[in-house]
Formats: sequence, C-alpha cells, structure tokens
Amino acid sequence: MPGSLLHVGATVTCPHGGQATPQPAQSRVSVGGQPVTTLAHQYTVAGCGFNVSGAPHPCVTIRWLTPASRVQVNGSPVLLSGSGALCLAADQLPQGPPAVVVVQQRVVGL
Repeated sequence: MPGSLLHVGATVTCPHGGQATPQPAQSRVSVGGQPVTTLAHQYTVAGCGFNVSGAPHPCVTIRWLTPASRVQVNGSPVLLSGSGALCLAADQLPQGPPAVVVVQQRVVGL
C-alpha cells in the first residue's frame, strides 16, 4: 500500500482531537528537512478529551501496525500516511485509529 512518508513535522491526531508527537528515534534520513518517522518511534498523545461514562479515558500513545513493506531506515520500516495504527489509553485499551492530517507529498513509499 503506497503512501507519503511520515516525518516528525507531520500532523497526526487521535480520533478525539488529541495531538500526537513522535519521540525522535533517528535523524539520518529526512524529508523536507524533517526526520522520517519509523516503527521505532514512540508517538505520545496530548490533549485527548475522550470520556467513558463521564470518567476521563484519554488516548496516550499510538501503536503503528502496518508500516512500509519495502522502505526501511536503520533497519526499521518507515511509517506512511496510510499505515494502520491504533490510539491506546493508559490501560492499553484501543480508542480508534489516528488521523494523519498533514504530511509531506513529495516522497512516497511502499
């Protein structure tokens, strides 16, 4: 499944509007001056306002499930705009898929 390569400056949100931020794992390969993100990157979510029966149950991390199949950086598959993922709460319960809102459009991978 082709898609644009994600980089640390891409805008990724949880399904409830929280902002996801990757923690840098590599800085060797960049796209548009921003390091490309890989499966080795940890994405943390801040500002999720999800509630279950009135009790806060926010998304805190993203677990990427389907990275690129043919492109790797330092042995780790890169993340694509169409990569499958789940947002997770602190108790690791899935909260839904993240949305890749803004990403660079010049480099595409498989």
